[in-house]
Amino acid sequence: MPFQKVQPEKLSSAVTRQIETLVLRGILRPGERLPAERELSERLGVSRPSLREAVAELQEKGLLTSRAGAGIYVADVLGSAFSDALIKLFATHDEAVFDYVSFRRDMEGLAAYRAARYGTDADLAVINTIFNKMKAAHGKRNSQDESQLDADFHLAIIEASHNVVMLHMMRSMYQLLREGVFYNRQIMFRQKHTRSSLLAQHDTINTALQNRDADGARAAIVAHMDYVETSLVRSRKTEANEAVALQRLEYERGRS
Repeated sequence: MPFQKVQPEKLSSAVTRQIETLVLRGILRPGERLPAERELSERLGVSRPSLREAVAELQEKGLLTSRAGAGIYVADVLGSAFSDALIKLFATHDEAVFDYVSFRRDMEGLAAYRAARYGTDADLAVINTIFNKMKAAHGKRNSQDESQLDADFHLAIIEASHNVVMLHMMRSMYQLLREGVFYNRQIMFRQKHTRSSLLAQHDTINTALQNRDADGARAAIVAHMDYVETSLVRSRKTEANEAVALQRLEYERGRS
């Protein structure tokens, strides 16, 4: 018979498994500092030697990292998603920008559909809370905060979809967006009419999610990303026209 004696699990193994699960589910995020050893051991209900053994194993696996005099942090597990050479290619080719928008349209449309169907009440409350912060930032005309909250809003939807593979993949993509690799969202938020349109679109997305309208949430995401794409095309054309106008200006000044 294919049975084996059940072996008692080491406390350090249980700690390792719990922290791994928290990282996998995106609850512990890259760069986040763990509580001090004494506090963490008390929270987990294990001895400090057992905790140290678990931390050492997680460091060996590349999930945790130590910083001298600063403590233990969740490793930047997203950093290796793209090579530096590929990131530079992304940053210098419009093709990558529009492929990125298309990718987000598909992935986030699916995430919104799943969030409306499978998200918990707490998930939807998080999304609604972030949207309310977006409205507040909009009223204060704080484009930097509004831009950051925009990213947080979309990531909260992905988290609410409860698909850990999608979560980590999209977090990596959003990190590149925050670094301006694909386009600068703050520029879009500085434009008066664009800011109002974007807020209205996020309102539509949020309303559909709060009503658990899965098809409506997906459609709202698609419409939003279509708008982003159109705005980027318009921005590229304006930049090209400005470059030509500056050449003409330089020529006319040279004739004086």
